Amino acid sequence: MLRRPARLPGQRRLARYDRRVLARRAQPIVAIATAPGRGAVGIVRLSGQALQPLVHALCGGPLVPRQATLLPFRDVQGAVLDQGLALWFPAPHSYTGEDVLELQAHGGPVLLQMLLARCLHAGQGLGLRLAEPGEFTQRAFLNGKLDLAQAEAVADLIDASTEAAARSAGRSLAGALSQQVQALRDRLVRLRMLVEATLDFPEEEIDFLQQAGARAQLRDIAAALDRLLDGAQQGALLRDGIHVVLAGQPNVGKSSLLNALAGAELAIVTPIPGTTRDRVSQTIQIEGVPLHVVDTAGLRSQTDDEVERIGIARSWDSIADADSVLFLHDLTRLGQPQYDAAEAQIAARLPADARVLHVHTKRDLADSAPPGALSLSVRSGEGLQALRQALLQQVGWHAVPEGQFIARARHVHALQRSRQHLLQARALAEAPDTPLELLAEELRLAHDALAEITGAFSADDLLGEIFSRFCIGK
Repeated sequence: MLRRPARLPGQRRLARYDRRVLARRAQPIVAIATAPGRGAVGIVRLSGQALQPLVHALCGGPLVPRQATLLPFRDVQGAVLDQGLALWFPAPHSYTGEDVLELQAHGGPVLLQMLLARCLHAGQGLGLRLAEPGEFTQRAFLNGKLDLAQAEAVADLIDASTEAAARSAGRSLAGALSQQVQALRDRLVRLRMLVEATLDFPEEEIDFLQQAGARAQLRDIAAALDRLLDGAQQGALLRDGIHVVLAGQPNVGKSSLLNALAGAELAIVTPIPGTTRDRVSQTIQIEGVPLHVVDTAGLRSQTDDEVERIGIARSWDSIADADSVLFLHDLTRLGQPQYDAAEAQIAARLPADARVLHVHTKRDLADSAPPGALSLSVRSGEGLQALRQALLQQVGWHAVPEGQFIARARHVHALQRSRQHLLQARALAEAPDTPLELLAEELRLAHDALAEITGAFSADDLLGEIFSRFCIGK
């Protein structure tokens, strides 16, 4: 039987797109690749198939591949716009896998717009158009230069808010996550092949699970997946951080704690109840993990101030969306009937699934604190480090090795689904009369979930969602 020629990875990915989308993908694209605003250098980047005519039009002649060339950039009339560097990367040895031309000029916004307009005018005959957000990286993915996890790492590296997150994103871009996922996929493929072979030859009276050591292989693969899942969860914390809300009655020290954690006077602190009327946010870091702290209006059931009522409503909205709620208790007021009654009302209204960390404040002004309670003083700094560690522990952060990679929530979810299918497969393998058809199906589902991480098996709408969040020019 004749077989179709095997498709390359990029061809398999492109096959999922309809003709209209494919036609748009065939058009060359251009964009300003540097951030808006003035700068020493600005870059205009072009990518597409067979860009040599554009190179001649914009640069006055051919360029030496991968070598910077100093030359004048001219407008349509031939007047010099600027003098800068041109870099030419012929396909497939480029970021996108297509021909890529980069024009590096002085970083004035008006100048870059003029240079962009010149490129669009010169490329009219080739169908040159403005790039969509993330389209350069999307083409790199479609052309097999990056897998999906690496492509996402490009955006994560740009958006990193801490040094640890940036280093981890760099490792993901280099393939740290992808290589571990691929290694697991390869092991699953080998096991699936054994199962499928046994299904094809049922007359062979061989205890497949015993002879092939399938149960041991499943245990080893599941253990490796658990390690990868733990690393992905840590990587997701590095990327997304922890959203922490400071909650409690008025004047329990929420704004003072925010200022102490941030090391700056961000929130106004006064003895007057209701000083904070709206949310105040600040991002800090603990051991490289971004901590998005929100100071909220003091919670109380009655107030005559309409603005404060709106602030309290927003406080409850923030609490509902928080990863962690720091419920602050004023040690100097504990035991007062009215204060304790209000504490009970707040506690009863907290979401049932909320992660609540009880923090007792004003330790320097109180005689004692409840035994075992987390207490602190923002004036002296006592207890602040213990609070930081308690926050990390509450969300599951722990010290990780130097090779930590960045990860996204979708990676964690895919690994969790793969793990569930592996657990089902192990249960089937341990059954007295193992149903091999069901075992094969669970292994396939586990394999497909892993494939979603690198994009070997991904829905088109997922790809569109991912790349639409990139910046233009990348």
